Amino acid sequence: QVQLVESGGGLAQAGGSLRLSCAASGGTFSRYVMGWFRQAPGKERELVAKISASSSYTDYRDSVKGRFTISRDNAKNTVNLQMNDLKPEDTAVYYCAADPNYYKRTSYAYWGQGTQVTVSS
Repeated sequence: QVQLVESGGGLAQAGGSLRLSCAASGGTFSRYVMGWFRQAPGKERELVAKISASSSYTDYRDSVKGRFTISRDNAKNTVNLQMNDLKPEDTAVYYCAADPNYYKRTSYAYWGQGTQVTVSS
């Protein structure tokens, strides 16, 4: 059983930056693909970025490419999401998630509780 705890959300102005962090415990972190998802009010949850277990592969949704960067530290059991040039449409609750399967885009096995990101125009 993997427990995930996010931190780093908050309020930012458009064009600003935030860095989300996720700390994992209770499992072998280096075996899992890590993903960041988000869900805005009235919308479905969507995959924002993911990173393979060894950091060899990353993938981003088109709307965040060039602005967001996902990274992980397997020695510290953490995964981060650096978000630059934030836009109001990035406003959402952001979730950290873990799964053994890199090719999944939904239904990850383990989830954090979420952290709110609000971007003002």
